[in-house]
Amino acid sequence: MAELDPQAKAVLERVDESVLPSTPGLSVESGRTSLEEFFTTEEIEPVGTISEFSVPGPASDIPLRVYVPDSDGPHPALLYYHGGGWVRGSLDTHDDVCRTLCNSADCIVVSVDYRRAPESPFPAAVEDAYAAARWVMHHGAEIGVDTDHIAVGGDSAGGQLTASVTLLARDESTGFIGSSENPDTGLELDHQVLIYPAVASPLVHTFDSYEENGHGYFLEHESMQWYYDQYLSHFTDARNEYAAPLLADDFTELPSATVLTCGFDPLHDEGVAYADRLETAGVSVMHREYERQIHGFINLIDDIDAASDALAAIASDLRDSFASR
Repeated sequence: MAELDPQAKAVLERVDESVLPSTPGLSVESGRTSLEEFFTTEEIEPVGTISEFSVPGPASDIPLRVYVPDSDGPHPALLYYHGGGWVRGSLDTHDDVCRTLCNSADCIVVSVDYRRAPESPFPAAVEDAYAAARWVMHHGAEIGVDTDHIAVGGDSAGGQLTASVTLLARDESTGFIGSSENPDTGLELDHQVLIYPAVASPLVHTFDSYEENGHGYFLEHESMQWYYDQYLSHFTDARNEYAAPLLADDFTELPSATVLTCGFDPLHDEGVAYADRLETAGVSVMHREYERQIHGFINLIDDIDAASDALAAIASDLRDSFASR
């Protein structure tokens, strides 16, 4: 096994020096505040324009933040779903990630402020993620999107939402589900970006990386169990493929994928398993393994050099996918 990146080790030492308790010991609001503070960066990368507005959702309006590059449009679009265990994370915690991808991929990035648990457990976040993607497909031209080229992506919990949206889009196009907005038009996606995704079921799957990396590497297995307790209000939800996409029986006809995994991450093995399931089903997969990194590292652009490298690689995959369709 590779050695932990010294820069990642320095981040973990900073976490250890914190007086904050572990995730299960924090209130929901305190946990949200701590993540906001931890992922705040000193320098903000400029983009062409940024706007914020809300679009209709299944239960309430969904706030969006739209990043437009400083280049001639229309542009392809990436819908981005932030991580944070379905409980934490926000438009602000992932602002730097979205800015970087906007510039590097030369695409519009639509960051989605989906409903969070425990106030709104599954399937609320999935519903909002899907509704936002459909809004961009139907109305994206109004904000400069080339609606023939749309991708979805996210990290951790946002990786689960990404995978679920692609499954829903595939199932809708085959008549499995309907849409009140336009039941005759399915959501067509160019690409999916799954950054250390949480795609397994806590009741069904067991992986070695839960034990090997479950303590001391930023995201801990105990914390993931707590997040699932907030997100899944009924035990039957843990057996729903739209909550745990690794449960899906059919992985055919899904968009090409970038799957990023980290060697020191409890979610490592389920990310690898998902990439393998996609590839076995004939989906084009670019599996990018960062064997010396920890969960959450792409948010730490100021602290870990590999974060910039990873975002550049993701942007390259996005550009290629937009150009190939």
